[in-house]
Amino acid sequence: MLARIFALSTLLACSACTAQSFVLPVQIECRSELATICAKADSHLLKKIPDQFPILQQVLANPDRYKVQIQVSQIVRDPQQHPHLISYRLFVDDERYYYPASTVKLPVALLALEWLQQQNQVSLDSTFHTYASRDSQQMVTEDVMAIGHRPTLAHYIWQVMMVSDNPGFNRMYELLGQDHINQQLRSKGLWTATINHRLSLPMSAEENRHYNPLAFFNAEHEVILQLPARSSQTDYLNSLQPKLGSAFYQNGELIKEPMDFSDKNRLSIQDLSGVLERLIFPELFSQEQQFDLDAEMRDWLLAAMLLYPSESKQPDYAAHGIADNRYKYIKFGGQPTELPRHQRWLNKIGSAYGFLTDAGYFIDLEQQLEFFVTATIYVNANETLNDDTYEYQELGLPFHRELGEYLYKQLSANPSQPKPDLSRWQLLLDQFVQ
Repeated sequence: MLARIFALSTLLACSACTAQSFVLPVQIECRSELATICAKADSHLLKKIPDQFPILQQVLANPDRYKVQIQVSQIVRDPQQHPHLISYRLFVDDERYYYPASTVKLPVALLALEWLQQQNQVSLDSTFHTYASRDSQQMVTEDVMAIGHRPTLAHYIWQVMMVSDNPGFNRMYELLGQDHINQQLRSKGLWTATINHRLSLPMSAEENRHYNPLAFFNAEHEVILQLPARSSQTDYLNSLQPKLGSAFYQNGELIKEPMDFSDKNRLSIQDLSGVLERLIFPELFSQEQQFDLDAEMRDWLLAAMLLYPSESKQPDYAAHGIADNRYKYIKFGGQPTELPRHQRWLNKIGSAYGFLTDAGYFIDLEQQLEFFVTATIYVNANETLNDDTYEYQELGLPFHRELGEYLYKQLSANPSQPKPDLSRWQLLLDQFVQ
């Protein structure tokens, strides 16, 4: 669906509508048959940041130090409300590695829902037991956060999208396995995707290629599907073979050399953005590149991203002291706070090894505003990994908040015409928020 690629510092005008675009001093990619006319621009978004955004100024002035990458996609609606994406990239480079951390949970959750739709008897609410066939594996037959402590795929995915739950991701990883995950993502055109390990479990690359036996049960506690212990023979190594930092801790010992990320997960900024675009606007992609979800399944997942933790009744995250903005970095990152109900950030975050990443789709139901943003920053001044000394609060979250605030200010001042019809999101909120 990529119509053509244009040179640096250009302004895109739509030949079939009157929407105005903003610009970044970077490569621009059109994803619309309509956006085919280019003209030079005099202004550059993110070129001159006002003093009210000091952290954003600081980071953009030192892109190599902070390993910053930003992709912004403006959504242009034609008169029939069909969306067209114009993507702007700043410092984005598929060959520049960042650790994706929990952002990989989104594509794996989508693949898990695809897998579910292909089953005859298993449903989102089927009881899901995970067993162990190796010493390194975990057996899970109950979850204290779930209704009746009964683990289900629905519970795991809800936990992953609401509070970025690691065990929920690990159960889906063990269900699908590396072969299925990597082959399916690449078949959808997400070429950099390399998912090769569980999260927050100290397992070797070899152990991560072995998957737990598991079983699904119906309401009568009868087994409806069993999968044996399985393994992958292919070694899905990170082809970049990146090494980061100057030292790292391993088993309590300081190793004074860069840390090797060759057997760590990888998902480029462009592909992470592409996962979101396929979810929000599947019609922009060929059928082969879409995630094959029916409307009901897709709406359920979108609701899990649309709602704030305080709006979830089961689990009741508010009772556990989880603030609405805890897992919302762009525009909302920082101290715990309530968020405006007319603004929604459908996103997935990741934080580890000094990288702080957020990717999402922003909507303002009052201003009728929408846009995509994906951004990552590296805040590890001492260049030592695994020491839990990162500048997340001082630099990482303020960067994401200021980036979102700045983009919101710019795009609100220059709204697209025609304005988007966002009523479907209000209908989803009305359906899921009691």
